[in-house]
Amino acid sequence: MRVLERLREHAKERPEHPALVVDAGDGSEVVSYARLVADFDALGAELRGRGVRPGDRCGLRGQQGRPFVEAALGILAADACLVPIPEDTSGDALAAAVAESSLHHLLDARPERRFETFGAAPAVDGQDDALFRSLAPAYMRFTSGTTHLRKGVIVGADAVEARLELANQSLEIGPGDRILWLLPMAHHFLVSVLLYLRFGASILLPRSSFASPVLDLARRERATLFYASPYHYGLLAKDTSERGLDGVRLAVSTADGLREETALRFRARFGFALVQALGIIEVGLPVMNRVSAETKPTALGRPAPGYRVWLRGGDGRPLARSGPDQTGEICIAGRGLFDAYLQPFTLARDVLEDGSFRTGDQGWLDADGDLHLAGRRSNRINMAGMKFFSEEVEAALDSHPAIAGSRVFAKPHPHLGEIPAAEIVLEAGAEAPERQALAAWLRERLAAYKVPREFAVVDALPLTPTGKLQRFPAAADPAGRDQHQ
Repeated sequence: MRVLERLREHAKERPEHPALVVDAGDGSEVVSYARLVADFDALGAELRGRGVRPGDRCGLRGQQGRPFVEAALGILAADACLVPIPEDTSGDALAAAVAESSLHHLLDARPERRFETFGAAPAVDGQDDALFRSLAPAYMRFTSGTTHLRKGVIVGADAVEARLELANQSLEIGPGDRILWLLPMAHHFLVSVLLYLRFGASILLPRSSFASPVLDLARRERATLFYASPYHYGLLAKDTSERGLDGVRLAVSTADGLREETALRFRARFGFALVQALGIIEVGLPVMNRVSAETKPTALGRPAPGYRVWLRGGDGRPLARSGPDQTGEICIAGRGLFDAYLQPFTLARDVLEDGSFRTGDQGWLDADGDLHLAGRRSNRINMAGMKFFSEEVEAALDSHPAIAGSRVFAKPHPHLGEIPAAEIVLEAGAEAPERQALAAWLRERLAAYKVPREFAVVDALPLTPTGKLQRFPAAADPAGRDQHQ
């Protein structure tokens, strides 16, 4: 892979430059580029010696941090297809992951390495894997499955390189950057960890995601960039110490929608705005809010260089105009799009529409050209012809002082078609608000027809492995709708 060649060049040009900086509590453990390259090249040679062939699907169950990075790069150095598996996957769940991915091998790096080969893994393409291998597959990860069946997304080596180059036109990362990393590596690796190393930066790895050790590491190691989820930024915003982030030039929020409350609290605490970015495993990092973060913190922003973003109307044509009440499906074209889906094996060219990927998300563009997310099409509620999105109602519910989280969905109604219903999780020690009082509180923030007709208090909301809200089983949700449509 050309990406690995760039890492090898970094190791020759700046052998002692830090690639990884691991928080050890009483100091930092530094892994130089020279050491990182030597380690992953040695592992790549070992894997090839143990029978790993180019294009083999090699699962990685790695411990977050240095063990994962070194093992992932070793798999790529063996020209295999990296298939990350969350480190806590075990037993029947691990066996299911092996079968789902049709793995040839599994490398367990938690932290001692153990290697297993599964013999003749079932071919995925009906051509004894010849078509699969012809794609030069480098990475395969399954979508989160929030509303649909999980899909194995295959990204070839050329697509990896293209999306890293495009993403860095927006991020502008170089050897002087020191990126504090907080996301799970089994779910975020390409346009993140691999990108930072590709452009010679240093990755700072905290020992936990709590505010105190994160801020300590950021100050001690002079962080210049944060890459985290709204959850992590919410934790940082609650910090009451005097520690700041004076050297940070950019804080990217991704993996989930950024709520205005989180953005405002972070801005008030640290003195600069969070920049929301839209990351999609099939596409890369096509949209980022670099321009309007201060004035429109919840906007997704504008298309990154090399991408075209357009809105698809219900008739399949691009929308001539859009707004909060006239949304379209977000479609994206550009270099670096995925190469195929795994099961059933489907080439990207047979899925793309005029070269564009249909995201399934509904959005709208404002007068400045900033893209806003309205919600997923499958999360749209249609009550007597009035259409709105679950996400909007959830945002209002989550701003209630007694509510820690919520999930809103449609329930069938004999006369209205659908009505909104909600599940809510209470803040610790809070009492459940009375239904009428909660409905009245919501009517001050939402149109009356968007207020849920039913509320249920639950202990917890189901989450996907990436921490997103799990909507409903793919076959049928509580409203009885077929989620395959």
